[in-house]
Amino acid sequence: MQHSNFDIVIVGGGIMGSALAYYLTRADSRLKTAVVEKDPAYERASTTLSVANARIQFSLEQNVQVSQYTLQVLERFEEEMAVGGRRPHIAYRREGNLFLVDEAGRGAAQKALQMQQHLGCEVAWWENDTIRERYPLYNPQPYAGGTFGPQDGHFDAYAVLMAYRAKARSQGAFYLEDEVTALSTEHGQIRGVRLRSGGRLHAPLVVNCAGAWCAQVARSAGVVLPVQPVKRQVFAVEPAQKPDGPLPLTILPSGLYFRTETGGLILVGKSMPQDPVGFEFSWDSKRFTDLLWPELWEFVPAFDRLKLKRGWAGLYAVNTLDGNAIVGQWPEIGGLYLANGFSGHGLQQAPAVAHYLTECMLSLPITLDLSVFDPARILAGRPLSENGLV
Repeated sequence: MQHSNFDIVIVGGGIMGSALAYYLTRADSRLKTAVVEKDPAYERASTTLSVANARIQFSLEQNVQVSQYTLQVLERFEEEMAVGGRRPHIAYRREGNLFLVDEAGRGAAQKALQMQQHLGCEVAWWENDTIRERYPLYNPQPYAGGTFGPQDGHFDAYAVLMAYRAKARSQGAFYLEDEVTALSTEHGQIRGVRLRSGGRLHAPLVVNCAGAWCAQVARSAGVVLPVQPVKRQVFAVEPAQKPDGPLPLTILPSGLYFRTETGGLILVGKSMPQDPVGFEFSWDSKRFTDLLWPELWEFVPAFDRLKLKRGWAGLYAVNTLDGNAIVGQWPEIGGLYLANGFSGHGLQQAPAVAHYLTECMLSLPITLDLSVFDPARILAGRPLSENGLV
């Protein structure tokens, strides 16, 4: 395939690109849609290296609405993604998200809680007594309480990605194993992409869904995005004392998080300011034993004895301007759309973002307005504020 013509080219076939391919081909089966993915095994994709959480506990209203849409999609996902009578199994578990709150953060957390409840979200404020009653292993004494979302949960990220990919292909999307080395533009208009293999794909619409690699792709067209690939590490541990039941994804004010995983394991992680920028995937056991374990042990004293079973590293595409998504058409290049900078939230935001972009690109009525994430704010240097949770 040296030179081919398409209606739309999607750069990146991870969760964002594959969800978009699904929504586009569902909306118009006549569309010639190409998805270019350089890592078809998804060994280094942020999608498959995440802890696959979906939550509605954000303090920016549009982020809450995005997650509400995703939770609705996940409820009926297996039925809607069936291909040839075969339904995917995504192991969707609504075990909740619990955000611990210190006194300094109480005001912002309760303001966000009121907004979430106003939007119809099932989220509640828990006093420490309630936290202890529900999860006896926890020691919430240092904190002011917490917010609990029982509808939040986790799922099999790889299964969701494969389901979107299979459904999109069944609807006519074409997947190409290659790497986009440059975006082609002419007179302020996108014309297509150039490939590592030497070929070209011509299209009047191109979407950058390249995840942690999005800034490299954008730069080839002179577009500077404030997005950096930041390494995040996750550790799987086996405690000597097992919880009586599943633990929710529990997040401390410091950013330390953990939840139960199948096989009696606990997944633990924490984003830190010193996390390295770059495309590097090694993981370090000392990070857990020296930095994370003492804090985990303090909050869950029963975890004083455990075994580190394994770990891994993946990349966040961190938007250094405001930590929020960059979604929509780049103002300076007609036909170039972006779905970038999700800062660790891309997996859970993909369904709504893909739906919205489909409506924008095909000039359909907008049913969920995500224009607050428009790329124009990047050019203006105008950050969005989360006022608390991120």
